[in-house]
Amino acid sequence: MIATVVWGTGNVGRAAIRAVDAHPALELTAVLVHDPAKVGKDAGALAGVGDLGVAATDDIDAVLAAGPRAIVYAASGDVRFDDALADIVRAVGTGAVVVTPALYPLYDQRNAPPELRDPVLAAIKEGGGSLFVSGVDPGWGNDVLPLLISGLGTDVDGIRCQEIFDYSTYEQPDSVRYLVGMGQPMDYDPPMLMTGVPSMVWGGQVRLIARGLGVEVDELRETLDRRPLEETVSTRTMGDFEKGTQGAVRFEVQGIVDGEPRIVIEHVTRIHPSCAPDWPTPPSGDGAHRVIIEGRPRIEVTVEANDEGENRSAGGNATAVGRLVGAIDWLAAAEPGLYDALDVPLRPAAGKLGRRRS
Repeated sequence: MIATVVWGTGNVGRAAIRAVDAHPALELTAVLVHDPAKVGKDAGALAGVGDLGVAATDDIDAVLAAGPRAIVYAASGDVRFDDALADIVRAVGTGAVVVTPALYPLYDQRNAPPELRDPVLAAIKEGGGSLFVSGVDPGWGNDVLPLLISGLGTDVDGIRCQEIFDYSTYEQPDSVRYLVGMGQPMDYDPPMLMTGVPSMVWGGQVRLIARGLGVEVDELRETLDRRPLEETVSTRTMGDFEKGTQGAVRFEVQGIVDGEPRIVIEHVTRIHPSCAPDWPTPPSGDGAHRVIIEGRPRIEVTVEANDEGENRSAGGNATAVGRLVGAIDWLAAAEPGLYDALDVPLRPAAGKLGRRRS
């Protein structure tokens, strides 16, 4: 069994605890938390399952000193990127296999800035660990899935990957309100939507698709549209969002190939289904990921995932976590290194069918 730590118990961390517990090759040996109120609580209680016999701790030194073979780094990197990078470099330096969605510039690690890539490579060389970074938007929906589906076509004119979500139950108010700008005045400039930021976050996934297709991206372009709420709406987890404030966002990161936008990653995000009803919507009204292959034949695949009951956005997190946690045993058997989504195979759920331990 591979001794595995989950670092963080938010939206990603809860799903990671469940995924590690369910994986036949992994053993959950520790859970790291930041909130003092969570210290000493059973990991299963934090993840919404039965007791797992692992008490949460905030003693990072002790957990790393125990020499875990794998770490799921589930702490946020959105508003604490430098801290997340330092944590991950430290973990890799202990010799652990680390999987995480936190360092988005490393989705396409081959083209990441040297100031981010070099410390990771130095830690791998010194400690013998590995790192695999894949997104929560989710990574598989913007890399391996569109590439897999593209192989079914005779001719491919373009690939579009969409994330379509109602964030009214998303339990990250800082990200929703301030990074993305939901509920802010329409003249507010959300950091996540500033020119160049979407390309910095999702451009790596555009390049991954291009690499898989064997084509070169000439440049990245962005589009952005925002809509105000026509009425005040209330959410279960984040309170009220006032009429006239931002209620929906739609943007694209376009990979230009031979002068045309051939590879597009699009996000359509709402705080309530009533806002921008003319934009793409998911089949259930809650959330979905969609891949569209324009060509012959035209192929459209929509994936819906549900988890954690009323926390409807948790399904996307859970599938992204499944991709990361499912890679741990492969990474543990591979050579130490810095890996991306085209390096790590997407494998069947071997040993999991009909198996639920808690």
